Amino acid sequence: MKQSEINNLSAAELQEKLSQTKKTYADLKMAHAISPIANPLQIRAVRKTVARLATELTNREQQ
Repeated sequence: MKQSEINNLSAAELQEKLSQTKKTYADLKMAHAISPIANPLQIRAVRKTVARLATELTNREQQ
């Protein structure tokens, strides 16, 4: 998910997307621990998306 897409979301949508992305990240980590997944770089991309969403949510709460 790109930063421009994140900026267009509302606070409620950010929260929902963050929870979905965290679940996806946990599922990927579990699948990779059991047997190696085809594209392990996908884990890194999802982790960075979680960080982007959390940062944007924090920035909006501080304003």
